[in-house]
Amino acid sequence: MIAVFSRRSARTRLSGIGVPLGGWPDLSARGKNRLHYTQGLPIFPSDHVCIHDDPSAGRSTRAETALSLPTPKSDNLTWQDTSVDRHMREELNRHRGAVLWFTGLSGSGKSTLANAVSARLHRNGVHTYVLDGDNVRHGLNRDLGFSPEDRVENIRRIGEVANLFADSGCIVTTAFISPYGRERRLARDIAGGCFIEVYTCPSLEVCEKRDPKGLYKKARAGEIPEFTGISAPYEEPEAAEISIDTGELDVDQSVDKVIAYLQEQGFLSP
Repeated sequence: MIAVFSRRSARTRLSGIGVPLGGWPDLSARGKNRLHYTQGLPIFPSDHVCIHDDPSAGRSTRAETALSLPTPKSDNLTWQDTSVDRHMREELNRHRGAVLWFTGLSGSGKSTLANAVSARLHRNGVHTYVLDGDNVRHGLNRDLGFSPEDRVENIRRIGEVANLFADSGCIVTTAFISPYGRERRLARDIAGGCFIEVYTCPSLEVCEKRDPKGLYKKARAGEIPEFTGISAPYEEPEAAEISIDTGELDVDQSVDKVIAYLQEQGFLSP
């Protein structure tokens, strides 16, 4: 038996008792679709998520974040399982779904590298998609500005969308400054074990020299308030899965580093 705690709301919910189908699943990577659920269990308030995945040792995995996912506005919602689950889609694709979360200062190479990784994977027969920080503000997040509250909501929405892509069996690359650790932890909590943080970390001087959009020049002139790296902070990741100094490595070398990680961690095989 496996006790499964849901992460779908601000309160942690013990959602059911799972019986593994075909062995003990990797819940963080496969999700709850691999389990057969018995009767529902009551809701318990909690500040953290706990997945008990070892029936003998009682080992638990804890995921914490300073930000809470919003509670659904209706009490009449039920999670609907589908006939085709994530594992089946990954078997068909011949690779696992993943969220490659590129974070770093403006001009650090996030978008360039996210696109280059996606292109390399696509040429190798991998299903990919790029979620770019500017592009999503033309549609999904066009109603959001750059206030602290809007920045959090921007990342939450992208985290949810990226997780849907990963659940479809796709490897999605996202390119967002996402300057605060709590926002990135929120995105990680949404995606679970398929979340891979990629920190593009050239020096500020390199980023400012590149300045592809002329934003640093405007920020230095005081034309852009709260500009990350100049007049607003960037919290460096403490334990990114991949760190790349794009001031030292060229694009191909940087892509090689990401692909090597995916291969080592088994994401490029079902």
